[in-house]
Amino acid sequence: MVAALRRLGRDRTAVACAALLAALVVVAVCAPLLARLEGQTYSAVHTELVDALGYPTTGPGANHWFGVEPRLGRDLFARWAYGARPSLLIAVVATVAATTLGVSLGLLAGFAGGIVDSAISWLIDLLLSIPLILFVFAVVPVVGTWFGPDSGHGPASNSLLRLWTIACVFAVFGWPQTARLIRGEVLSLREQGFVDAARLSGMSTRRILWHELLPNLTGPIVVSISLALPAYVTAEAGLSFLGVGLIEPTPSWGRTIADATNYYASDPLYLWVPVISILAFVVSLNLLGDAIRDAFDPVVRR
Repeated sequence: MVAALRRLGRDRTAVACAALLAALVVVAVCAPLLARLEGQTYSAVHTELVDALGYPTTGPGANHWFGVEPRLGRDLFARWAYGARPSLLIAVVATVAATTLGVSLGLLAGFAGGIVDSAISWLIDLLLSIPLILFVFAVVPVVGTWFGPDSGHGPASNSLLRLWTIACVFAVFGWPQTARLIRGEVLSLREQGFVDAARLSGMSTRRILWHELLPNLTGPIVVSISLALPAYVTAEAGLSFLGVGLIEPTPSWGRTIADATNYYASDPLYLWVPVISILAFVVSLNLLGDAIRDAFDPVVRR
């Protein structure tokens, strides 16, 4: 672990990507503070700043750092800062849940074998065979019907409900990849001498799994996490762009991109800020994931 971290620290690309990711995380966490510094909120409507056709009459300036949104005149900087929060929250929650479930079931399947391995492998194959995008299109409206406006919930509650629904769907469909990876690693590790020694010493199965095998799976787990995070960020933005993701009043980079496509010719900054943000976030995560994979691979010497 220490040697891998040293190799990672010498990788300038990894350090630069980590710094950029840290900056974006700070923006998301400190969004209320940043909005107060600007003197704006993400939900305040300024119709006096748009003309009769809905186009902004003012550009970026001291009062509105990124300008204002067409039609409603809402501050684009505040919506950009707050828009990073749901993407990060969904990605982190889904990654933690999927990794926890995938590692646990992968350990169990690889070590136990037999009918346990067959059952878990069958469930993995089943979930991997279901298209995620079609499942989201089917589930989100159903959940919205169960707990939507007819149930007395307001727009904010409905948007929060969608956020957690998407996070749960991502977690359910994300753990099979991790479980399959961990299962393959455990199948090879369980034949090693240290596992036989632990068995002969009378160590319990639970202790072998969590104290003997799990520490040897740090590399694959870290790599799995680093690859899952950008995938979930991209998926959330794509679903919001398609209209089945987050809804008003929650700001979202994906929704901003969808709305901005109609105003690209007259207000390109409206579109490019969230596009560049998502691109920078995903590329940085992917490059950092590659660096982490190489750092934890004993064969690779960068």
